[in-house]
Amino acid sequence: MISKDCGSHSHSRRKLIRRIIWSIIIILFIIFLTILFIWAILQPSKPSFILQDATVYAFNVSGNPPNLLTTNFQITLSSRNPNDHIGVYYDRLEVYANYQNQQITYRTSIPPTYQGHREVNIWSPFVYGNSVPIAPFIGVSLDGDQDNGAIVLDIRADGSVRWKVGAVITGTYHLYVRCQAVIYFGNKAAGVVVGDNAVKYTIARSCRVSV
Repeated sequence: MISKDCGSHSHSRRKLIRRIIWSIIIILFIIFLTILFIWAILQPSKPSFILQDATVYAFNVSGNPPNLLTTNFQITLSSRNPNDHIGVYYDRLEVYANYQNQQITYRTSIPPTYQGHREVNIWSPFVYGNSVPIAPFIGVSLDGDQDNGAIVLDIRADGSVRWKVGAVITGTYHLYVRCQAVIYFGNKAAGVVVGDNAVKYTIARSCRVSV
């Protein structure tokens, strides 16, 4: 009698263990399917950026040899979220100017913001630098380009973003934006005079975006 009870108890334990194992397998399978479903949804298109214009207030190379640059200009940068069901959190976005792969201005931070579905954001930060050290060959090249009437700058925006689908928010992704700006110095007809010395140049160029 005791032997029969022990055998029955052992069988019940094995049956319970099998049920627990299968329950765990089913739960893990459901979690796996949920992750796959969310991953299928979270295939967001990266935001598009357009450099609309740049207003130049100051651009001066100084020093002997020319190794200091003072700049002050305001840009208009627009961003569009092309996704129908995915929002974008811009946790960090810093704008600055490069010339021949050398940073020539300070970084200007754009306040964190959320961009809804199909929404467009427009920012107008000042990008500037006061006696920023530059390589002498960069100074010579800038002087030469300015004398020739046009300087090609690389306006950059580096930051971090997160995607939002319903209540789900992803981890952080790095955002890199590269916009080419051609500034026609000495030709005010190429822009619009603003105030006494500033000139506003229309650019309206799409930017390269990497996430």
